[in-house]
Amino acid sequence: MSGEDNIFIVGHKNPDTDSICSALSLAYLRNQSEKTNRYEARRAGQLNEETEFVLKYFGVEAPKYMPNVGQQVRDLVIDETEGAPDDITIRIAWEYMQESGVSSLPIMNADNELEGMLAVSDITNFFMDAYTKTLMSEAKSKYFDIAETVNGHVVVGDEQSFFTEGRVIVGAAQPENFSKYMEPKDLVILSDREDTQLCAIENGASCIVLCLCDSVSDEVKKAAEEKGCVVIVTRFDTYTVSRLINQAVPAKFLMRKDSLVTFHIDDFLDDIRETMGKLRHRSYPVLNRKGQYLGMIGSANLLDAKKKKIILVDHTEKSQAVDNLDEAEILEIVDHHRVGTVETINPIYFRGEPVGCTCTILYSMFHELGIEIPPHIAGLMMSAIVSDTLLFRSPTCTPRDQVAGLALAKIAGVNINDYAKAMFRAGSALGNKTPDEILHQDFKKFVFGDTTFGVGQISSMDTDELMEIADKLRPQLEVEASKSGMSMVFFMLTNILDEDTRLLCYGKDAPELVMEGFGAKVDASDIAYLPKVVSRKKQLIPSFMGALQNG
Repeated sequence: MSGEDNIFIVGHKNPDTDSICSALSLAYLRNQSEKTNRYEARRAGQLNEETEFVLKYFGVEAPKYMPNVGQQVRDLVIDETEGAPDDITIRIAWEYMQESGVSSLPIMNADNELEGMLAVSDITNFFMDAYTKTLMSEAKSKYFDIAETVNGHVVVGDEQSFFTEGRVIVGAAQPENFSKYMEPKDLVILSDREDTQLCAIENGASCIVLCLCDSVSDEVKKAAEEKGCVVIVTRFDTYTVSRLINQAVPAKFLMRKDSLVTFHIDDFLDDIRETMGKLRHRSYPVLNRKGQYLGMIGSANLLDAKKKKIILVDHTEKSQAVDNLDEAEILEIVDHHRVGTVETINPIYFRGEPVGCTCTILYSMFHELGIEIPPHIAGLMMSAIVSDTLLFRSPTCTPRDQVAGLALAKIAGVNINDYAKAMFRAGSALGNKTPDEILHQDFKKFVFGDTTFGVGQISSMDTDELMEIADKLRPQLEVEASKSGMSMVFFMLTNILDEDTRLLCYGKDAPELVMEGFGAKVDASDIAYLPKVVSRKKQLIPSFMGALQNG
């Protein structure tokens, strides 16, 4: 579509099932209801087992990973400076650079991979220093290119073969003096005298360039064929040929191959600005992920960098959002949590409702826009509602959540109770995960005044399994606090069937906060028992915030 924008829909870091499923479902909804932009779901972290189960069950591909929404090279207008194949001659390269007004030319191989850069200064320096007579053979110039450069053509020999050995000389001496200064394999520039032509061939020239000629005698042809000598004819005189012939050197002979400064399409502008500031080159080549050349950028291109356009779902806390959120343009937020710390420059569309799940809000939006919900999207949205409301057991659950969940289960064609058991069982199967991976499966960071703390959660139907997880996680809480600069770290081990939580705690103020918030003691194993507490959003966090507010 002409003029369309890519708009990315992304949930919070350490995404849960609602974060992923709401991003996928909203992307589907927007793409069905609008035709001016393209909406794509993204994820800001690694998937947990529960979400992987959901996506696999309904045959949906996971969103691509997008942990950072900072401006990248891909957000720039890249100058489409055409690169050149590595067998191009200096003459053709020079003509192209003059016509295009560029000072550097990317040189590529057959796979469009960057092999080097050829600058105007490289060419001028070459001709100022081109005193060595063997330059042409060292550069392995092709006879076809030599003929083309001197405006001639090959009349004897293979024009696709290469001049690989010998010097370039002018045959200005009498025939009897040839053997004194000519060596076998030399390329000899000659006039239209047949006797000197035959003498050069007899002395082992690999190629002769005949000036002021349109053709060559049969005798010379026969001698050249017998000796394997390439013959080129041109209407140019010997001075002009001598001046032009070095321009047949392949560009790759002069190009710079080492210490090239290139940028990749995924590089962040913050990183490349520093490089540009130090080197101050006029332009730099841009490569894709396969190392193929795309174009050139310079410091001027940075002025017109586009901001990524994004929609946030299932969070409004900046600490939970993708990195470099300030560099993006937030267009919309759909959430069911408290209004957090995300700020926007422009007014946006904001939809926040006091329900148990973001997908419950999306269910209403589908109906409001008259968009039919296909079975796989219904399955995703139902899964998110079941996960966030613990199959309607959580105090965050509203009648709207239950109505939406049951309706979506019907569209998806599943028995919601049987499906929920399988989904929760998949989510609590953590035997192969490290403590750090378990902690961050569903972990959120909160800031209240000068206090920063984190809360993770996992749900299971088996208390023994939860206590095994507690033993694995206990040392990890201290590691996380130290690494992330948090004063307290908590982890909710929630039993779905018993509707209670064993809260694993770390931090010198953690026992006091738990006592103030819930009247519960933290025992010697760093666990507080919280009956009828299953919701982080509606029960744990509000109680903690109230306790902190009271000092």
